[in-house]
Amino acid sequence: MSTSSQARTSSTPHSCCGVAKKCVLELVWPLKVLLLSRLLPEVLRALPTTASGPGWCLLISVPAQTTLFSFQFSNLLGTVYRRGNLNFTCDGNSVISPVGNRVTIFDLKNNKSDTLPLATRYNVKCVGLSPDGRLAVIVDEGGDALLVSLVCRSVLHHFHFKGSVHSVSFSPDGRKFVVTKGNIAQMYHAPGKKREFNAFFLDKTYFGPYDETTCIDWTDDSRCFVVGSKDMSTWVFGAERWDNLIYYALGGHKDAIVACFFESSSLDLYSLSQDGVLCVWQCDTPPEGLRLKPPAGWKADLLQREEEGEQEDQEGDRETTIRGKAAPAEEEKTGKVKYSRLAKYFFNKEGDFNNLTAAAFHKKSHLLVTGFASGIFHLHELPEFNLIHSLSISDQSIASVAVNSSGDWIAFGCSGLGQLLVWEWQSESYVLKQQGHFNSMVALAYSPDGQYIVTGGDDGKVKVWNTLSGFCFVTFTEHSSGVTGVTFTATGYVVVTSSMDGTVRAFDLHRYRNFRTFTSPRPTQFSCVAVDASGEIVSAGAQDSFEIFVWSMQTGRLLDVLSGHEGPISGLCFNPMKSILASASWDKTVRLWDMFDSWRTKETLALTSDALAVTFRPDGAELAVATLNSQITFWDPENAVQTGSIEGRHDLKTGRKELDKITAKHAAKGRAFSTLCYSADGQSILAGGMSKFVCIYHVREQILMKRFEISCNLSLDAMEEFLNRRKMTEFGNLALIDQDAGQEDGVAIPLPGVKKGDMSSRHFKPEIRVTSVRFSPTGRCWAATTTEGLLIYSLDTRVLFDPFELDTSVTPRRVREALRQQDFTRAILMALRLNESKLVQEALEAVPRDEIEVVSSSLPELYVEKVLEFLASSFEVSRHVEFYLLWTQKLLMLHGQKLKARAGTLLPVIQFLQKSIQRHLDDLSKLCGWNRYNMQYALAVSQQRGTKRPLEPLGSEEEEAEASEDDSLHLLGGAGRDSEEEMLA
Repeated sequence: MSTSSQARTSSTPHSCCGVAKKCVLELVWPLKVLLLSRLLPEVLRALPTTASGPGWCLLISVPAQTTLFSFQFSNLLGTVYRRGNLNFTCDGNSVISPVGNRVTIFDLKNNKSDTLPLATRYNVKCVGLSPDGRLAVIVDEGGDALLVSLVCRSVLHHFHFKGSVHSVSFSPDGRKFVVTKGNIAQMYHAPGKKREFNAFFLDKTYFGPYDETTCIDWTDDSRCFVVGSKDMSTWVFGAERWDNLIYYALGGHKDAIVACFFESSSLDLYSLSQDGVLCVWQCDTPPEGLRLKPPAGWKADLLQREEEGEQEDQEGDRETTIRGKAAPAEEEKTGKVKYSRLAKYFFNKEGDFNNLTAAAFHKKSHLLVTGFASGIFHLHELPEFNLIHSLSISDQSIASVAVNSSGDWIAFGCSGLGQLLVWEWQSESYVLKQQGHFNSMVALAYSPDGQYIVTGGDDGKVKVWNTLSGFCFVTFTEHSSGVTGVTFTATGYVVVTSSMDGTVRAFDLHRYRNFRTFTSPRPTQFSCVAVDASGEIVSAGAQDSFEIFVWSMQTGRLLDVLSGHEGPISGLCFNPMKSILASASWDKTVRLWDMFDSWRTKETLALTSDALAVTFRPDGAELAVATLNSQITFWDPENAVQTGSIEGRHDLKTGRKELDKITAKHAAKGRAFSTLCYSADGQSILAGGMSKFVCIYHVREQILMKRFEISCNLSLDAMEEFLNRRKMTEFGNLALIDQDAGQEDGVAIPLPGVKKGDMSSRHFKPEIRVTSVRFSPTGRCWAATTTEGLLIYSLDTRVLFDPFELDTSVTPRRVREALRQQDFTRAILMALRLNESKLVQEALEAVPRDEIEVVSSSLPELYVEKVLEFLASSFEVSRHVEFYLLWTQKLLMLHGQKLKARAGTLLPVIQFLQKSIQRHLDDLSKLCGWNRYNMQYALAVSQQRGTKRPLEPLGSEEEEAEASEDDSLHLLGGAGRDSEEEMLA
């Protein structure tokens, strides 16, 4: 439920509001939200001088050490589709999309995306969804399958199909599912219907096609299924042994079968081939005419013994092998089900050669959707083959097509560009249009409130993502080359980026435009960018001229060029508290520049190796530098003294690439951390580089605290420490040869002497790496840009038990006893000491509205932060908006003076609270603005009906229409502030 709908239906505890009062609350709530959204910045401005101003960068409260280990994978952004088949959920409101070795669910109704917390060993190839939407079978390229519960979002069973699986399909009744593997089709009992040790129980194996099977479709009654193959044949098999159904091949095509579909409540079917041909097949027998074959042999004996009561049913304990015939004899066809080709249609016009790559069929509306290699899709009505719609949606091949249950929305997946599109064909509009970075992402930055993330990629695009919904809401394409650095200004409404095209650009998030472009006197390539705490000074480092350029944000003029480095600039960072710029270079130095003292060098820090990254601690009292020899050194910027170092070469644990001549142990000597970021409390530091691990170190103790494995996808390069010896020959590695040339997306290897085709076309495995890591200003999550995409790790409070000053006398029963005795303060304190969210919610919501102020004033200062943190997290899920707003207002008003003394420790809680309230303010302001407009319109219409209009002379229809429009506009504008104020009152 959206926030606006929650605001219309929710009511606070202990209140008996009628319908009229609810209508009034729709107008009252935004005023209170507006009051609190203005109150929070006032509290922040009232904090000490170090916390005020636009650049809030403070030493945040030290969390418990357990929170550093409780970060869990939360979401995957930046990538929406890789390869595989798309699926709609049973309600038709969500799209299930395979993304690499993970699966993401896009909720189109609530505008949210969520990635399941599971991963396969290789890229996901196909996903089969049960009819009730509770289970999913996810199969990767290696044939490993996961049985996943979409309700509890967990893996129930692991299975290996011992071969590459092309497609998976559940029967409509949910009792069986079929997989196509090689040139056979295997039918399994659907898991969950019986209590069995093995969830994947093989029932029957069907032989018949000579080449790989490609597609499956079931009849509505789950009696038969059809299988398409690359040998240009289509086979109809029975889920049971039907006496009058023989299995033989249906021809008529000259290319591989892409899709085949049954007609609704019929055995008639359609088959589509890759060359754009549709064949309509008519069956002479209805589904009810299928006769079950009587058992014979051991099955008949088994049934006889069951009748005598000698033995239980053992029919399901044996696997049945069924073999079809490509061309059965004529005497075998007599009295059997027969198919005849009714029609044959061609998608391509004469002279066109556009391969058909994907298709979907909606049986209720007889709607056929076909996607082609040129990015065009067609909508046809079957069986007449009437063209309804045709549109080009992409420049790349359409890899997958899906239609939702109602037949209104069509999902398209383009693996070449990583696009995911949902099209509503009746209104001809996009429901969803998302695309990730075409190449790898290079840089990211959090907004000051932690609500947005900006990313830059090698494709020259700058994308801004919403962390709540997981969607990209704006893309800037002004850069003509790869983006090397991105950052937010302190206000959070301006994004500054640097690029290899020789420009630094500033983008406005209000109007979504590029309002500043900074350039250098001579063309140069910028490798990094930084903005000071005030947002007035922009600096960028050059990769080829070894200089640092400084501009003014207000005027766009070049202020100065800082020279002194003897190598490319690898990183820039401003001190959050002072106007000091730190620049790292490949010349083995880090220089500190004073922006106020004519941009002169303040200090030069000598390093033992080339500097790759530099960052300041949030309080500006420490500087961390990552060098090429895999070390992280810490410096005191005031005294230019090194305070510590961390050796991270053994913690990177780099893998061996397929084409490496040396082992991973020796290759690790040339690997180093390339990105650094301090944690929100400033006591730990995140580091990532050319590895699949992100390491978190304790700065003071200089030890490794935890290592996060960002991916287990073996489809990426440099994942394994040791290579497979079976691929190593005396002539070299077999990875140099494209052995999958026969697959649908394989590379055509030309014969000797053939000069056609792209000789440079080769398959490649992208190397796993971490290009950037950043901590959220709220301190509750961190993000990393990797080869897989933008990974978000957040605190999983569901599995974290972190009591606060707990003793044996504090139990949930004691809390509820205190609530029954109406001792609310004691109940809240005990619930906070247990630190269980549901118990704290029960204690807070039991307090009557009239006693909130009294209970708030009696809370100790130490527990106020706990309550504020709980309120901030509750705003995202609770329906009691006004009730929690009252709690927030009373706590801030009563304890505002005491909070000033603990400004540094309270900053993440205040920012988290402001982020939650701002989101409610945006949603409710839209709702109330719409309600206000409707009321003004109702007043204008009522006044118009009450006035008598004088007789007008006869004129043209255009004059009458213009007069009526003028009258309506006059009434809308002149309804009067008096009537509006009366309504609001």
